[in-house]
Amino acid sequence: MPETGRLEDMRTNDLLLATGLTKSYGPTHALAGVDFTVGRGEAVAVMGPSGCGKTTLLHCLAGVIAPDLGQITLFAPHGPVSVSGASSEDRAAIRLNHFGFVFQQGLLLPELTAVENVALPLLVGRTSRGAALGRAAELMARLGLTGLEERRPGQLSGGQQQRVAIARAQVGDPAVVFADEPTGALDSQTSSEVMHALLASTIGEGRGLVLVTHDRGVADRCHRVLSMLDGRWAGAQPTRQLPPTGPARATDPATPTMTAASTDSPRLGATR
Repeated sequence: MPETGRLEDMRTNDLLLATGLTKSYGPTHALAGVDFTVGRGEAVAVMGPSGCGKTTLLHCLAGVIAPDLGQITLFAPHGPVSVSGASSEDRAAIRLNHFGFVFQQGLLLPELTAVENVALPLLVGRTSRGAALGRAAELMARLGLTGLEERRPGQLSGGQQQRVAIARAQVGDPAVVFADEPTGALDSQTSSEVMHALLASTIGEGRGLVLVTHDRGVADRCHRVLSMLDGRWAGAQPTRQLPPTGPARATDPATPTMTAASTDSPRLGATR
């Protein structure tokens, strides 16, 4: 039986459920029968040494690649959707319509303005330009980026670029946001600011957050911290309640103010 580390009556809150995920590259087993779930308003951090399988897990859960074996189900508003059983084209549509992504380097397009970068997923999805830019500007304001809409990425600080990337991840109203080392290129102060923005705009809005990190301080800000080793779960921290995040622009005694001028200085089932 899998070790759940969850309250059984919370199953109705599941957004994404994976069972028995296996993925191999030649003789190397990147994933060896992994179970995983993330619920509404829940943040789950995945840690482990390089090469342990955590990025492969992230890519499978997000439909970037398909597992060799196992099932991944997204509980969308219109009903369950099989991510693992979808074609490559259908997985692309799932990513566009249901998932958001934040990467270590932001991966903003340098030729676009900040607001255009945020609006990009909507424009790809054929939302009108006016509506897409309006939604993007609204999210930027909530993340303390008012006044920076027309700047290009090269004119923004590292922390500002990551907040633009966070806004882009939210613009399509995703069910789950996947973050791969979102603070890995930032100093500690900016990392704290970016994590506040990420948590407030995901779990604070009822979304699920799956975060891969090497930073224990970042992981400890999530509800659960899961450790991976050699493609299997090596341990899970029990479910815990986080303090309220509040809106992304709000402040509290432990969180810096989110403004454009900010200075850059297991609910889980796991098989062994």
